[in-house]
Amino acid sequence: MGSSAQLAAVTQLVTDVVGAPAIGLYLHGSATSSELRPASDLDLLLVTDRSLRGQERTALLAGLLDMSGVAVDVRPIDMTVVVRTDIVPWRYPPKADFVYGEWLRQELEARGPLPPHPLPDLAVQLAQARECGRPIFGPPADVVTAPVPHRDVVEAGVATVPELLAEFDGDRRNVLLTLARIWATGSTGRLLAKDAAAKWALPLLPEEHRPVLRHAIELYRGCTYADETWPGPLAARARECAEFMAMEIGRRVGRMPGKRPPKTTPVR
Repeated sequence: MGSSAQLAAVTQLVTDVVGAPAIGLYLHGSATSSELRPASDLDLLLVTDRSLRGQERTALLAGLLDMSGVAVDVRPIDMTVVVRTDIVPWRYPPKADFVYGEWLRQELEARGPLPPHPLPDLAVQLAQARECGRPIFGPPADVVTAPVPHRDVVEAGVATVPELLAEFDGDRRNVLLTLARIWATGSTGRLLAKDAAAKWALPLLPEEHRPVLRHAIELYRGCTYADETWPGPLAARARECAEFMAMEIGRRVGRMPGKRPPKTTPVR
């Protein structure tokens, strides 16, 4: 199943399960800001005019579990559902009504859909959808959502740093690139694709850390997670590179006027 077929299947699922309360479905992330890479998710944001009901949550989860994956011809789906009145007018942290991602698969299969909950990272998703999202259906994202202050986009990224470091051993490539993107966003005010953010960060790294991030860029551009390899010397230095970027993120945010203490989030 190609990406177009997956998007069509998700659209049909949303239409069948949610129906009229679905205001708009938006593709964002690498699919619209640069290009899909071998391991890229299909990042989707669904805006509704009310919270999903129990049966709708169960049916939407079942459909996504069936059509999302990491097989060669099936991309992982990352979907967040948000109720419009929870984000308009804007307040931080925003609340997600429903979340699906492959990193949650085991928990979702065991316990069912997550309940509505505050999700700082939703600020980043909304900013991406407003800036370069593509409507699958519905009005443009900037018509149905409120502007997201840059401060909140940066804070949302910073809130994920402890979790990223905790997950480093099992998700080395993604953690390094995500830290680079958080650093770049806080420093430049731009939402860059992961490889573009890493390219921005490279000259700011000490020389000994640059080969690590270059390798992460090469992996992102050229191979799936299943094909990922880390030569011994790079693997040995990778965590130090991640910790250096986390330190620089903290220094950058510490200089931002009006900053608030970071808040943690239960999902990535």
